[in-house]
Amino acid sequence: MKKILPLMTFCIVWLYSNLCAQRRMENLGRGVVAVRSGQQIFVSWRLLGRDPAGIGFNIYRTAGGGTAIKLNAAVLTAGTNFTDNTASLSNSNTYYVRPVINGSEQAASAAFTLPANAPDQPCVVVPLRSGNYVHFAWVGDLDGDGEYDYIVDRLNWTTGGCKIEAYKRDGTFLWEVDYGPNSLNMDNITPGSATIDVGNWDGVTVYDLDGDGKAEVITKIANGVTFGDGNVWTNSSDTRQWLAVLDGATGALKRYAAIPADYLAAGPLNCNLGIGYLDGTTPSIVAKFKNRNSDRSFNMMICAFRYTASGLTQQWKWLRGSDDRPDGHQIRIVDVDGDGRDEICDIGFCLNGDGSLRYSLAGQGIIHGDRTQIGKLDPARPGLQGYAVQQDNPSGLLEYYYDAGTGNVLWKHIGGVADVGRGVAADIDPRYPGYEVWSFSGIYNGPSNTKITDEPNRPWPNFRIWWDGDLLSETFNEGKLEKWNYTSSTVSRLLTTANYQTARGSYRGAPMLYGDIFGDWREEVVMTSSDYSKLVIFTSPVATNSRIYTLAHNPAYRNGMTLKGYMQSHLTDFYLGNGMQTPPVPAITYASNTLPATTVAAIQESKPVTSPSLRIYPNPVHQSFVNVQVKLTTQSLVRMMIEDMSGQRRFMRDLGTAGPGMFSQQVDISSAALEAGTFILRIQAGQETFHTKIIKQ
Repeated sequence: MKKILPLMTFCIVWLYSNLCAQRRMENLGRGVVAVRSGQQIFVSWRLLGRDPAGIGFNIYRTAGGGTAIKLNAAVLTAGTNFTDNTASLSNSNTYYVRPVINGSEQAASAAFTLPANAPDQPCVVVPLRSGNYVHFAWVGDLDGDGEYDYIVDRLNWTTGGCKIEAYKRDGTFLWEVDYGPNSLNMDNITPGSATIDVGNWDGVTVYDLDGDGKAEVITKIANGVTFGDGNVWTNSSDTRQWLAVLDGATGALKRYAAIPADYLAAGPLNCNLGIGYLDGTTPSIVAKFKNRNSDRSFNMMICAFRYTASGLTQQWKWLRGSDDRPDGHQIRIVDVDGDGRDEICDIGFCLNGDGSLRYSLAGQGIIHGDRTQIGKLDPARPGLQGYAVQQDNPSGLLEYYYDAGTGNVLWKHIGGVADVGRGVAADIDPRYPGYEVWSFSGIYNGPSNTKITDEPNRPWPNFRIWWDGDLLSETFNEGKLEKWNYTSSTVSRLLTTANYQTARGSYRGAPMLYGDIFGDWREEVVMTSSDYSKLVIFTSPVATNSRIYTLAHNPAYRNGMTLKGYMQSHLTDFYLGNGMQTPPVPAITYASNTLPATTVAAIQESKPVTSPSLRIYPNPVHQSFVNVQVKLTTQSLVRMMIEDMSGQRRFMRDLGTAGPGMFSQQVDISSAALEAGTFILRIQAGQETFHTKIIKQ
């Protein structure tokens, strides 16, 4: 009995932590996307992280604005993609899906329209304003519609100066931030106090911090920064810096906190930003700061900040000081011990979520390097694994493989002293279990340290990407997407991005962003046209039966998408490769832009609203439409939503922008497929929200 009680206690604690400690992640829509592939149209959409195991889908097409028709004869239960070989390419074709749960068809997703006579290309084009060089792009749901919008930077390499711009997913321009005179110095080592995105620094990230369904933009600021609403940040010092949280829809300043001044005597601090769940449930901003002393040594500080309705507060601060804690050019924020809470890892050390040191690799001969990967690289070994490369290690150490939870180095490769520079981890050979790793010393199977091939018979070690229909990885570098042929030790070209829309990437062979942005679980590559007037987003047109939830709902992967620095591959915390098992359901809940439960209860008890501010008729609703009349006080985008009494969104549509006065519109709500019952109809207009109970009969 004495032996059983500790086991029972452990099980109860484990069950409680897994049931209760769920991180709040983005409430994404289905991300429907369609591209022309030859004479067919390829459509894909998201499986969400919390979708029930038996969920299926029906796919619908509307041609030229006509009646929607269902394309599938039986409910789709394999991969979340569909090849439409019956569409007329001379028409515009609009696609949406309806989930099917226990035989019952659910509300329709948002739609995606492929225009008439669309070019045969595996990419989506998002128009941008004309402007300077684009180095990075970020995604986040800025307007609360459940789909990703875009932030891009603009770097003026002629006269100096930095900006960021916000766009809705259709290319609608939202706002601009100008970083001002303190961003004119764009030196890659010691830039100005407001400079972003030079060298291995970024200074911007995007995420929904407060769980309202709309993403914030987080950035470093200093004197002279002009926000999206035209307000200017002023301070008597050009050296002092702050961390700012901006409204994703307007670019206005919401909250700010001073960046600690511990190393300010050496000049402004450079910055890497990312998002992590240090308490396991809510997002924190993680910032790595560095600057250089006159003797060319570097100071380093890592801080965590928490954003709430009451303000932006610093949670903790960690200073490297004179300790030997080797760092690289990008941090990794990932749960390395499986307790649901994230750690902050660099190439040669790891911090716990409270800012205490978890381990350092300095005692095992690790120094500075350019690339490090952390993920589930070995399906047979508990926990996560890491792989990294070295820069001019005097011992001749080139690359190493280690246990990410403990920091125990499992193997090393020694050669001549060299700046290795690149290294990647990917499952590219099904003959060996687990991921392969390689830099410039040949390809090795990571778990077994088995050498598979010598140089130069390997893909360039830059980015791993999931693109085609199997579970092996492909690789991406300098606009070339390639496949490793493991039987012949050769590389095949799958895609050359420059052949489409004059697409180009950033430097270091990198795109502006890559990750699972829309469609099924495969990854997108975000580039720009050569004149920086378009985002060119490459998405796989290849059918697959593999059914995996969107990687944006995987905690490790989504954290990775918020990080830049020297951009590197994103990895999952479950094994995604040949022979994989069905991924476990992620321990997440969805952020919500729905009404609070107390408001829902009050509406449930109330009568439908008929007032000078809002009128909905007919109510009860018998037809497939309702008439909306709402009195606006300012010019606003009017958005209508219908939610059931549990808060689940059933319908959403932007009704257009209107000025002050009475706004009226008849709205077709047939796609909501409302059953008989009571629902909440909500109107958002700028900062105003109107809501009423509607009854469907």
